[in-house]
Amino acid sequence: MISNRITHLFKTRYPLVQAGMIWCSGYKLAAAVSNAGGLGIIGSGSMYPDILEEHLVKCKKATNKPFAVNLPMIYPDIDKHVELIRKHQVPIVFTSAGNPKTWTAQLKAEGITVVHVVSSLKFALKAQDAGVDAIVAEGFEAGGHNGIDETTTFTLIPTVKKEITIPLIAAGGIATGRGMLAAMVLGADGVQIGSRFVASVESSAHSNFKNTVIHTPEGGTQLTLKELTPVRLIKNEFYQKVQHAYASGASIDELKNLLGRGRAKMGMFEGDLKEGELEIGQVAAIIREIKPAAEIVAEIMAEYHEALRLMTAPQNQFA
Repeated sequence: MISNRITHLFKTRYPLVQAGMIWCSGYKLAAAVSNAGGLGIIGSGSMYPDILEEHLVKCKKATNKPFAVNLPMIYPDIDKHVELIRKHQVPIVFTSAGNPKTWTAQLKAEGITVVHVVSSLKFALKAQDAGVDAIVAEGFEAGGHNGIDETTTFTLIPTVKKEITIPLIAAGGIATGRGMLAAMVLGADGVQIGSRFVASVESSAHSNFKNTVIHTPEGGTQLTLKELTPVRLIKNEFYQKVQHAYASGASIDELKNLLGRGRAKMGMFEGDLKEGELEIGQVAAIIREIKPAAEIVAEIMAEYHEALRLMTAPQNQFA
């Protein structure tokens, strides 16, 4: 057990958060991570309201621990999602992809803890001013939709830490206990981990996608489509079409037409490895096994404590 600002805020055993990833983070994964001592998150961005409600009901049956919902601000029916969050008394909400002022005050008035995801110091300060309870600062190593400035986690975390007073959660490129310790040495109070949990038994990602993740080499992903919404993709056939479009001088409208609708669902949820959008972080290069979420949490925390022990051992102390 670790006792700090994040575990007190979330009422969890560990300051470890499972990211709310679209098409990958249903109730099974969220409940498994929460039961293991972390904070599980349901990724609502890929869910119609009735589907979200189904996952909320099932998650509450599967765990008596705190869990959260990730709420992308660009979701078209966000008001319906907020109403379901209120109805089912979800204790924690992670907002992302939008202005935190839009919903923070209303959610906090309901007694809900609000965390906002940012990719820069500028937006971290805006989120703090909006009254959020904590911030996730996500480096560009992360999978999925990302920051346009390509600021790495090792640069972003100490930069943000220096300027804010509320708890800080590091994200992007973290999949191990050693990575967790490194982020916390840099000033984070906890970590958010996505890619490692994609390759879990409970992840709702298609088995084709999971198996592609564990075989992705170093350099096998790329941040692209900045003109639309920056996203980190595995270099599959769809990615190559995007690169060809850039080389041909494609306009923004042409890129939109190429992306179309449903590419992420096609790739990550339905398992189309050729034409689907396969979103994953750079850290996929060190993920080589699909395991139950509880084992992943246990391994991360055991490695964290061992790395901390070795780092503070007497032989590592310098005069």
